Amino acid sequence: MENVVYDRPRSSRNQMASHSYSRKAGAHPRMLDSSVELTNYCPPDTVETFLEELNHSQGDDLDDQETAPAPPRASSDWSTRKSLLSERWEKERACLVNTMVAQQNVTTQICQQCGISPAAVRCRDCRPQPFFCADCDVSIHRNHVFHNRDATIAGFFQPLPPTTCVVERALSQCVCIVPLEMPKKICSCSPGSLSVNTGKVVAVVTMNGRYDLSMPEMKCEACKTTWSPGVDDLVRNDYWPATLHFSTVYSTDVFYSYEELKMAAPGLSCQAFLRMLDQRTLRFGRIGKITADSFRKSFLEWEAVRFEVDKICREEHFVCPACTPDMLAVSVDGNRKHYRFKNAARSEEKALFDGIFIAKDDEVERFVDYIHSTTNHVSGRGVCGGEWSAARETSQKSSSKIDEEGLELAVCRHGVFLTALNMFRGEIYAYPLYLQNKLANTPISFFAMDVTCKYWPYLNKVTKSCPELQHLLSMKPFLSVFHAKAHDFKCEVKWSGAYQQGAGLTLGEEVEQCNAFLSRIAVTTKHMSKAGHTDMLTLMAMRWNQQKFNNLATSLACRYQKATKRLESQLQDLESMRIQLAVTQVEVEGWVTDIKEWAEATTSQKNARS
Repeated sequence: MENVVYDRPRSSRNQMASHSYSRKAGAHPRMLDSSVELTNYCPPDTVETFLEELNHSQGDDLDDQETAPAPPRASSDWSTRKSLLSERWEKERACLVNTMVAQQNVTTQICQQCGISPAAVRCRDCRPQPFFCADCDVSIHRNHVFHNRDATIAGFFQPLPPTTCVVERALSQCVCIVPLEMPKKICSCSPGSLSVNTGKVVAVVTMNGRYDLSMPEMKCEACKTTWSPGVDDLVRNDYWPATLHFSTVYSTDVFYSYEELKMAAPGLSCQAFLRMLDQRTLRFGRIGKITADSFRKSFLEWEAVRFEVDKICREEHFVCPACTPDMLAVSVDGNRKHYRFKNAARSEEKALFDGIFIAKDDEVERFVDYIHSTTNHVSGRGVCGGEWSAARETSQKSSSKIDEEGLELAVCRHGVFLTALNMFRGEIYAYPLYLQNKLANTPISFFAMDVTCKYWPYLNKVTKSCPELQHLLSMKPFLSVFHAKAHDFKCEVKWSGAYQQGAGLTLGEEVEQCNAFLSRIAVTTKHMSKAGHTDMLTLMAMRWNQQKFNNLATSLACRYQKATKRLESQLQDLESMRIQLAVTQVEVEGWVTDIKEWAEATTSQKNARS
């Protein structure tokens, strides 16, 4: 069969016209034999020339049409994108300056409510129609006392508190009532006989600062029955009293915002947050300060009530749902950053969350004294192989300027706080022993520490003198995987969680992540009273756990995928090694057994000598 080669159309329009004419006339394209050279075919010099001629052949008239410039593309380089963004802002800055200056210019406006009188007030919260005359301003903002308004009568925007209004183009004082739901009837008389009067003046604190408003009072003109709001009325309207006499009232939105800021920036102090509210008070034309002690006490009381409501709903704040009913591993470690100065605020008040998360000091002290009096322990630091030192066992209390020396924490493998205790004698082994005994009611497979190689022999000695603690030996010792790298190699082989059967991808380092969060709170808690110290740490631990619970489903799914891929990879590596070394599975298991026996014999001799 002959190869048929069609002659390529030429790039000129005349040739295109003749070619189209030949097709209209019914002529077939000229076919050439493969052995015959094309006399009228000139191969292009470059690929670009060929593409240009091809465009001409398809009817693209480059002489009559101009090619549109390609739109600029976003750079894939981060520094280039930032430079382009800065250049655009710089070009626009002059226009933005003019716009901001023009925004402050007070022009004659007509009231956008009635459309008749000239505007005297601008409300920043009544967009998109912010301008009101004096009468419309009073009628509208009688029920919107928290709106931020500016007067325009002086030729500039002057911030107005809610108790100031415009009367005949002059500023005048008025009375504003705290917005509350009021009963429709307070007696059996006709509702028409009820009147609403102003009561005592209170300070209402919102996220926009402090407002000095009046509480409402209702009175029946017929029978003289009166009604005034109580604490329960405030709570139903999303307020919280500073005291039971509520001379100061807080919007619960302030408490929610403070709690969220503490979680995002744990080092934020209460005083810094209130200074921000004071600045917002001044910015919107109001006056008055917010008392820090009153705010802190009200906030903690509000949190305590929320905690009691959660108990009614059977919500467990310090129980991990993924570790229920059986827990795979518990990680315990001390945090020396959570000390508290002895000369900090002293108060005899009891902590609201005493014993909820942080164990009671007297219970811990009795347990430690019992262990020390029953067993013969040797004071000194726990050192492993000359490489790692962490805990120590001593019964001496600190004589420095601090009271609590730190916090001993226990968390599960999902990073959920379980329990804690205050340290007064450094990181002694009796502290993790107390936490282990407290958590022993839940079946736990592994007990992880950074000095397990020293703690577990200590536990064996204690159980000989205290047989009631024998059940703690049912847990398996687990040396934190990363900390094990700083231990002696034989110690790592024997104790490291990376070589524990059934531990999976558990690291035993989960407590370090929790410590990283709590350590940032220590900037403020070290200056608190003992009750405030306990309450704030407990509260932050509860909110940390709540975040963990909310993300638990996603976290577990990711962990499952990671573990599955890791298992497949490890099995492939093991099979490749066996093929490369030409050994059987039995021989590999024998090597593992020999190494474990070697490490066991060496570490057992060291522990016997110590």
